[in-house]
Amino acid sequence: MEHSTSHPAVRSFIRFAGHPFKFSLYLLWKLPSAWLAGVRLKQLNEQQCTTVVPFKWLSQNPFHSTYFACLAMAAEMSTGLMAIMYIRTATPKRVSMLVTGMEASFVKKATGKTWFTCNDGGAIQAAIARTAATGEPEVLTVNSIGRSHDGTVIASFAITWSFKGKA
Repeated sequence: MEHSTSHPAVRSFIRFAGHPFKFSLYLLWKLPSAWLAGVRLKQLNEQQCTTVVPFKWLSQNPFHSTYFACLAMAAEMSTGLMAIMYIRTATPKRVSMLVTGMEASFVKKATGKTWFTCNDGGAIQAAIARTAATGEPEVLTVNSIGRSHDGTVIASFAITWSFKGKA
């Protein structure tokens, strides 16, 4: 995991997420289906998050490729982890988050590991900061692109998040 000169709480979250055992337990507790499917975090910093989903027995479909729902879990995690990081560490008020929409394009059959990368950390941080400051809900659509080991695009997802201040 990469570290930068950000807020100490953000660096602490990045260290936690980068700890294989602790984060694996977190996934098992909070996202057991993603944990079972083998979705894992590969890289996290303030601007970018990369997750990976393998092609294995628990993540396959009858057509010998990765099941679309497992691809969606990895894509959503690549966007949601940055949101969790900023909600937990960079806001004085409590903020809830919820996926309210998703669009996907499947370009190529996923027959191996697929890495999903979201580069929208700045937009996520800004939306959470706005809802924390104003109390007004914020809706943000972010993108996650899934690629094979050789860089071939497998799928692209547009995940719409709603952020709302809690009383």
